[in-house]
Amino acid sequence: MSLDSKIPNGPIADKWTDYKDHINLVNPANKRNLDIIVVGTGLAGGSAAATLAELGYNVKAFCFQDSPRRAHSIAAQGGINAAKNYQGDGDSTFRLFYDTVKGGDYRSREANVYRLAEVSSNIIDQCVAQGVPLAREYGGLLDNRSFGGALVSRTFYAKGQTGQQLLLGAYSAMNRQIGRGKIKMFNRHEMLDLVIVNGKARGIIARNLVTGEIERHSAHAVVVGSGGYGNVFFLSTNAMGSNATAAWKIHKKGAFFANPCYTQIHPTCIPVSGDHQSKLTLMSESLRNDGRIWVPKTMEDAIAIREGKKKPTDLSEAERDYYLERRYPAFGNLVPRDVASRAAKERCDAGFGVNKTGQAVYLDFASAIQRYGKEQAYIKGLHETADAAKIIELGTEVVANKYGNLFQMYEKIIDENPYKTPMMIYPAVHYTMGGTWVDYNLMTTIPGCFSIGESNFSDHGANRLGASALMQGLADGYFVLPYTIGAYLAPDIKLGKIPTDTPEFEAAENNVRTQLEKFINNNGTHSVDYFHKRLGKIMWDKVGMARNAQGLTEAISEISALREEFHNDVRVPGTIDSYNEELAKAMRVADFLELGELFAKDALHRNESCGGHFREEYQTPEGEALRNDDDFAYVAAWEYKGKPSEAVLHKEELVFDNVKLVQRSYK
Repeated sequence: MSLDSKIPNGPIADKWTDYKDHINLVNPANKRNLDIIVVGTGLAGGSAAATLAELGYNVKAFCFQDSPRRAHSIAAQGGINAAKNYQGDGDSTFRLFYDTVKGGDYRSREANVYRLAEVSSNIIDQCVAQGVPLAREYGGLLDNRSFGGALVSRTFYAKGQTGQQLLLGAYSAMNRQIGRGKIKMFNRHEMLDLVIVNGKARGIIARNLVTGEIERHSAHAVVVGSGGYGNVFFLSTNAMGSNATAAWKIHKKGAFFANPCYTQIHPTCIPVSGDHQSKLTLMSESLRNDGRIWVPKTMEDAIAIREGKKKPTDLSEAERDYYLERRYPAFGNLVPRDVASRAAKERCDAGFGVNKTGQAVYLDFASAIQRYGKEQAYIKGLHETADAAKIIELGTEVVANKYGNLFQMYEKIIDENPYKTPMMIYPAVHYTMGGTWVDYNLMTTIPGCFSIGESNFSDHGANRLGASALMQGLADGYFVLPYTIGAYLAPDIKLGKIPTDTPEFEAAENNVRTQLEKFINNNGTHSVDYFHKRLGKIMWDKVGMARNAQGLTEAISEISALREEFHNDVRVPGTIDSYNEELAKAMRVADFLELGELFAKDALHRNESCGGHFREEYQTPEGEALRNDDDFAYVAAWEYKGKPSEAVLHKEELVFDNVKLVQRSYK
């Protein structure tokens, strides 16, 4: 089956404008008669809920956290991209579009990416109007910094807490609509099934996580903005509660799941320190603006550092291998994340890792502190009198102003001062480019069911450039979905309220109740986390940064067996009709166990390397990803058929009219 992405005709620069000019609209009086459910309140879900309510729709918003402001978008650190060209360094809508397609290793849909670049400037204006405190340079204009995969500075930021500030902007917009009664907020509620009536999404079944009550909620359309599935690896930079359940439930009801093997390993994370950990901590990619990544040049020095006989500050410049600057001189430390991650793995696998486990490299700010210190000495008229200590003091102050909260986080976790001793970093699971398949309207293969932000696949191809996640989430919620959902809802203006006392709602509720009761009555011997950790180990060892056919085949078999063991032997204490976090976790891990197998199956079928999907059998002589454009330049969209092993592959062929397919290079 070939999928219809519903991409408008015409030149790429005109598609979105022409499309908006000709779609169906719903007048304000009729919007008051239409209900929309939004699942998730991160940047995508929160901005969508606020905007749809502002337009006049009746919105029901759901989040499993105790407040929308606790959505995981709050953890994003480094910034948000936009093609405003404030630096005058040559940026443009087309260049942002091109960098994004290239960064995704030519596996994204051109029309969606161009639209994303086109609306990016509007996002910044929206956020400034909301009062988001984006950083400003000395003249009062908004400041920009560089991120990986680009030769221009287009990333707007708020120190190292950009996600938090942007989410507070969306949250304040939501609160205005909650106060007006246009958004009905359901905190501590988790979506556990989608209700389809006459072939269209008409509601959800949700569980009140505090009381345990199972509830029916109806609407004329359902929007899923529940984030990604990185926690299938157990250890990731995601919050422990982040899960794939909402996206997986709609997949099991008919929404195709696209490119699950495209998962991003972020190169700048605090390394694993032991089996006790439940999550990993991100160190923003923005640190690579000023931090230089290196390992010792000789094996002897690497061993000495691991054994505690030497410190990194004992090594001279000549004894350090700044391997990203050596291998990729044009981009240096700001290569895309997949490239930087594989390079770190290669150095550590070769024996040059610097922590006790050998799984870490250095991120060093000594050069930046010196550079900024000398600059400040000139500015303050101290360049003739300032000694080395004063230079370091002045430079440290500049670095602290730019990245202080990140340095503070690192010191609290590692108990080392990163201003004086280089940070230790290593790649970790961070973001998922795969997700539910959507067309140009952001609608899944289920009519009336939309997917936005990280929960869909549409904009990043096989690798996401840094600072583009926040851009996509807000673009979808503020500027894309409000148009496209209106075109879908226009025929429903006379439909009236959707009743919940129908056979479809009853069947969906009974399905959820049956699953919950099975877990409560299972009387197994092992906890949910016991199985989740085992799944994570299989995923990391055999479906992680580097994959091969043998390992993937083994992973599929092992995950299938683990899933059967989980359902037979998991123990979930407590009851259904009460607060029961272990029961909520069991439902989420059950979905991860299915998703993990499809993930491995997708990786096995794709006989090429591209972006975050690296098959060891397919690489260039230099160890870079080797694509196969003739056979795999398509979106792999999987249809659920009862179990992951029986999933059916559908293809959306990718057409490149505006960029030339070439082997990606950052040299």
